[in-house]
Amino acid sequence: QFYCTYQGPYSWADRSPLHEAASQGRLLALRTLLAQGYPANIVTIDQVTPLHECLSGHIACVRALLSSGANVNAATIDGLTPLYNCCRSGSASCMELLLQHGARAHSAHTHYPSALHEACKRGSSKCVKSLLSHGADPGYELSHLGSPLYISCLHRQAACSEILLRTGARVNAGRGSDSPLHAAVRQDCVEQVALLLEFGADVNLRDDNNRKASELAPPGGHVQQLLKTVQDSPRSLCQLCRITIRDVIGPLRLKLLPTLPLPPLLTGYLNHS
Repeated sequence: QFYCTYQGPYSWADRSPLHEAASQGRLLALRTLLAQGYPANIVTIDQVTPLHECLSGHIACVRALLSSGANVNAATIDGLTPLYNCCRSGSASCMELLLQHGARAHSAHTHYPSALHEACKRGSSKCVKSLLSHGADPGYELSHLGSPLYISCLHRQAACSEILLRTGARVNAGRGSDSPLHAAVRQDCVEQVALLLEFGADVNLRDDNNRKASELAPPGGHVQQLLKTVQDSPRSLCQLCRITIRDVIGPLRLKLLPTLPLPPLLTGYLNHS
């Protein structure tokens, strides 16, 4: 049995019974508390709402809170949103529900944590696809983290890197002078390096220490051989045209490529199919 102790719209709680019910996915308890008068947006001292707490696959609790007026874009004092917590837990179904209810893919403050960066770090391909399909910018950069592509390369998440590149992420945009290729080479990840090179990564870029990616590769390894092959063999005219055309079209219009009056073979080539 639950008893309502809520005293008004500005009441504070360290961690209310509603937070506990949400975090444990106890739908009946959560509905009971809401019926007794607990506000859906009750917060802890750190501005954590019940919606922040129930995003580990507890989709029924998410629905109940949203139906009761939970703020889908509520941020903690650290700038964490429910959407960010979805990415951290890899709960794509909860994320989709939040996005359908107006969750913003990006914060207005670039120093706040980014849901897309977190999804790329965790390797949650479904979350990455969901965010991008709802308007997230594949090239959204944070000053302290760089681009989502840089993060996916840094954490060896090749599947996320491919999704970003196919939706128009700039292949050379990393963190400062450190490119995604530099990050992938440091991780000695052949799959990532090959993917970046296919999408036109510049092997001549230098990092903050004035080093090319080839100078960071483990000697005699597959990554070093791959980079050497690209350096010794200039890209074909077809490859250069594809890189240029995709850059000119831009990420917002890449999805319209199939609508152009082009032969299917050419459309497939431009889409890296």
